[in-house]
Amino acid sequence: MKATVTPGGGLFGPRSITWRVHTETPAWPVVVRAFQLQALHPRTIRGIAQNCLLDDPEVARARLRRRLDYLAVRTFGTREQAESAGERARRVHARLIGLDPDTGTLFRVNEEENLRWVHCAEVSSHLEVARRSGVPLTPAERDAYVAEQRRSATLVGLGDVPGDAAELADYLAGMRPYLSVTPEARDALRRSVIPWLSFRTALLAPPLALGSLSAAGALAFATLPAWARRMYGCPGGRAAGHAADTALKALRSAALAMPERLVAAEIRAARSLMRAATEVPGADVAA
Repeated sequence: MKATVTPGGGLFGPRSITWRVHTETPAWPVVVRAFQLQALHPRTIRGIAQNCLLDDPEVARARLRRRLDYLAVRTFGTREQAESAGERARRVHARLIGLDPDTGTLFRVNEEENLRWVHCAEVSSHLEVARRSGVPLTPAERDAYVAEQRRSATLVGLGDVPGDAAELADYLAGMRPYLSVTPEARDALRRSVIPWLSFRTALLAPPLALGSLSAAGALAFATLPAWARRMYGCPGGRAAGHAADTALKALRSAALAMPERLVAAEIRAARSLMRAATEVPGADVAA
């Protein structure tokens, strides 16, 4: 489903912080970082690994592509499109079962704790990659982004999620005792840096998919919290972090300078409406 971009018909709008972040931030590193962080929750990664053939590059790539498409529709599409995409996601999640090998018990992939962790890992990844890409956000705007993403959470049936950056940080800190590096997590990390896309394909991809997956995997890992990198056994250092920041800023600059014909249609439309909203007071707005 392609997003139909309108001034005020979706979950967000031209004056929302969400549109600003999602039109300026390279999405591949965001999605891969979120996956690497999500994988530290044993039930999350086991639910994914046991229901998706991640060892098949084509299947894994298709899963990430679907995630990017869902993100585009949820962010830029109409409310009807977003709700329809959310309903499909809920139907899929409702059918999936995982096995916890530590306890021998079965669990549902759509458990509220799991969905909340996935949501928060994604929101924090957008903010962190945006910050390191050079997207200027004030503390109030970061809070606004987290608050706006509550609308995204409702699509998968979540209501109780962080409402500002401080609550998000507290949630992530509170989850650390429940996280661990399982064999499935290590395998997911390894596979997240496999070069599935050729350089030419990556170069001509729209902003939502800018950057090869292998490069995005390395960039994503360098932006993980220090505690997450230590859990994986690869703490990295200042040099790696500086290199990641430089690369992300370059990716953002390249995406913003890309010829219009190569920019994804929903990004072009959103940027046009954002410009109009700044020129005409009250032209919009966020739902």
